[in-house]
Amino acid sequence: MTATRPPQAAPAESVAGAPRPAGRPDQAPRQAPGPARPQPPAAHHAVVCVNAPAMAASGPDGQLRGHGLHGFYRSGVRVLARLELRLGGIEPLPLQGTLTSAAEARFLGAVRLPGDPDPDPALTVERLRHADGVETVTVRNSGSRPARLPLELAMGTDLGPMTEIAAGLRSPDLPSQVQSAGLRWAGQTHSATVTAKPSPHAVLAGAGVLRWDLEIQPGARWSVELRTELEASGPGPRPPGGRGTGVPLPWSEAEVRCDDPRVELLVPRSLDALGRLLLADPDRPTDLYAASGAPWRFGLAPADALWAARLTLPLGTRLAAGTLRALARRQQPAGGPGQRPEGLLPGALRHAGPELPPSCTATEATLLFVTLLAEAWRWGLPRQEVAELLPAAERALGTLRAGLVDGFVTDLSRPVEDRSANPPPARSEVQAQAVRAALHGAELLEAFGRPGAEEWRDWAAALRSRFREKFWIDDLSGGRPAAALAVGGRPVPAVASSLVHLLDLGLSSDGGRHEGLLDREQTRMVAQRLAAPELDCGWGLRTLSAKSARFNPLGHRSGAVRVHETALAVGGMAEAGFEREAGALLEGLLGASAFLEGRLPEMYAGEQRIPGCPPVPHPAACRPAAVSAAGAVHAVLTLAGVRPDVPAGRVLVRPASTAPLGELQLTGLRVAGEPFSVRVSRIGVAVVEEASADLQLGAR
Repeated sequence: MTATRPPQAAPAESVAGAPRPAGRPDQAPRQAPGPARPQPPAAHHAVVCVNAPAMAASGPDGQLRGHGLHGFYRSGVRVLARLELRLGGIEPLPLQGTLTSAAEARFLGAVRLPGDPDPDPALTVERLRHADGVETVTVRNSGSRPARLPLELAMGTDLGPMTEIAAGLRSPDLPSQVQSAGLRWAGQTHSATVTAKPSPHAVLAGAGVLRWDLEIQPGARWSVELRTELEASGPGPRPPGGRGTGVPLPWSEAEVRCDDPRVELLVPRSLDALGRLLLADPDRPTDLYAASGAPWRFGLAPADALWAARLTLPLGTRLAAGTLRALARRQQPAGGPGQRPEGLLPGALRHAGPELPPSCTATEATLLFVTLLAEAWRWGLPRQEVAELLPAAERALGTLRAGLVDGFVTDLSRPVEDRSANPPPARSEVQAQAVRAALHGAELLEAFGRPGAEEWRDWAAALRSRFREKFWIDDLSGGRPAAALAVGGRPVPAVASSLVHLLDLGLSSDGGRHEGLLDREQTRMVAQRLAAPELDCGWGLRTLSAKSARFNPLGHRSGAVRVHETALAVGGMAEAGFEREAGALLEGLLGASAFLEGRLPEMYAGEQRIPGCPPVPHPAACRPAAVSAAGAVHAVLTLAGVRPDVPAGRVLVRPASTAPLGELQLTGLRVAGEPFSVRVSRIGVAVVEEASADLQLGAR
């Protein structure tokens, strides 16, 4: 399945390792003016239901009109683009269109009978749609006389790939043919069918119309079920499938009870969304991982999949195990001189805002692989499964060892010779991720009897020392870390949400935290920066300070709020002792979720919060997105402060003493593969109510 994105949403996104234009790495080549490109479709008003690898999207009226994003999709192909309903020759008056779950939507419309003197509509038309391509249409007659009128469904498709649709392109509809109880369309690589039950009374193949002549008595109803199917016309690579029937979710069915009712809506709906994004690895269908998001990145993005698995570790380690195994099979193999390093995970280039060139998600994923393996081991991933994945972690560490340029970690996807000749910037968040990976790697190597643990600890200490010397910028407010070091060691002074990664220290032995890049005073100043209005807009953290001359509230990395970074800030600030600041950020996410029915998108605009007004949507945001769904869950669960060390037989529970959510009860978490339940009182005191008998409990 292809991960796509509208052009304006990621202008610098390309496969890591692909040829780059000549010239400065932070300058895009000038292009001659050309004809205007088609406007990519917006998704913020669409009703999108998802069940990977399938998806459906329409407007709130339920009609699929063949333009923009509208359609049923499977494995990145639009199976059906148009499905327009008319009853008695007119479209129903739309009354409601909403998701009933992440995978299903309900649309309700009304129709007045011709010549009916009653001003109230006698007929209602309900459409129940499932992302898998099944739609049930039900017409109810609540009037006082029989309804005799035709129902017509006009259909068509271009069998277009999502990559073209995301770019705003639209091919003409293919000619339709009558097949069985419906219609069929044939393209070069795929064919699509729609079948109806009961069969239509008439099929107008030339117009692509199915027709029923209805007679519905007062108080009666009539229904038809439509089913869309996609078939490949020839052999090709197997796309990833969805979670198969009977395959359980890779996490526990946790229950959250809380004084704040917004939490009790946000957590289950976030898990519902994440569950509908799960894909099965075609090489091993029992290994599940999360697609990045729908509609634009409905496929494997390694960094996002790793983040989703890491942020849901309190619910079990099965998603982590499946994700790690799937990605270990995709590691870069050994190559000759000038090629990408062995052990690198795949990843795209991602737009990094106006201050920096695109960032490399392959670097982020490679470092995060080591961290996820180490933390999953602490949460209870069986030792044998960890041992099987350890060689992949060692290869990732080997990539990191060769990744230093002028003492700092840069873009690991570029060959060493290229990095030395044209040094890319050294980003502050990458240094934090590298130190964390080195320390996690040292713990794994030591625990499993592999050499090199002390060398990695020394490596991390040396990088920490260089960071404190080179990255810190003194200013009138006390100072801050540079966002990056550019060529020649020049600090890039942007104030951005990427600062949150400096507070994400990772799980260590005995439930502790690793030493990060900042000392205690520097941590305090970073926490204050994150909590200040220039970054906190009231709905969460802006990706760039509102004081920046390049601030854009709709910019992916220049001002929009990205949910998972705000969630990381909640956890990192609470762990560092800045609980009130963490609580304020969490309130922003919960406030946004209340307007969004508990379904947080990938991002929304960084406009200042105004009482009574909802957050401004971002037209290119994925809804749902794996990292935002997992991040929403993490922001709540992290306040319980559960920090296990299963290999040592211990679990530490240290909740936020300010209890920003009031009383919080978490039932059905998983530690060491066994149920774990904890209740946090309104004064921040935790009581463990269920745990494995093999675990020693502690608090501090």
